[in-house]
Amino acid sequence: MLLAINANNTNVKFGVIDGDRIVGEWRQHTTAMRTADEHAVWLFQLMAIEKIDPKSITGAIIGSVVPQATFNLRRLCTRYFHTEPLVLGEPNVKYGIQIKGQGAGADRICNTVGAGVLFPRTPMIVVDFGTATTFDVVDEEGSYCGGVIAPGINLSIEALVNATALLPRIVVEKPKRVIGTDTVACMHSGVFWGYVGLIEGIVARIREEFGRPMKVISTGGLAPVFDGATQVIEQVVPDLTARGLVEIYRRSTRSN
Repeated sequence: MLLAINANNTNVKFGVIDGDRIVGEWRQHTTAMRTADEHAVWLFQLMAIEKIDPKSITGAIIGSVVPQATFNLRRLCTRYFHTEPLVLGEPNVKYGIQIKGQGAGADRICNTVGAGVLFPRTPMIVVDFGTATTFDVVDEEGSYCGGVIAPGINLSIEALVNATALLPRIVVEKPKRVIGTDTVACMHSGVFWGYVGLIEGIVARIREEFGRPMKVISTGGLAPVFDGATQVIEQVVPDLTARGLVEIYRRSTRSN
């Protein structure tokens, strides 16, 4: 079985994959201070709950946008799972796609690969609701063509709360009405419908510039919150990044 680790700015997601099935999936808050030993104690207990034997792990892959956390995640794989992980960005990793442009993070590459596997030869926009809200453009060949990075919705809420004296911290949810009748309702409406407007506006501009029909899918922790809120997003794929990690592992080890 494969251990797939996706380290983002907010959470580190661990997945155990058996063939094409995700048999275990967990997440913890991202911090560079957590040691390999701490990772192992936490992860082994969760694997035991799902009756997954750590000795059944035969390979590992790490996609990380937090370089300070990568060392201990690699150490986790080598010391406790006795396997040298593939780490996205290193020379021995084969993506199997063209990356047009510079600065694409590991999560965006995984999303591109995962999207290409699920919807081959289909131009796409992948909207990822993470710490940042990203829009990744994928062409007919499955290549990463660039995209857009916007502040994530929780970052926007934190900025609003920290820059004001009286506005409270809120949880993201779809409001019943657009016109709020109290402060919290007004905030819910502004945050939620403001992001719907951002999604619809950016997707429309990307489509116009791309010049061809494009399928729009979404992923990330907050993707389900916006499911059904706009007709622009055609499908939510919660495990898109994990699918991409698994496919990159297969492409990188196929010839070995």
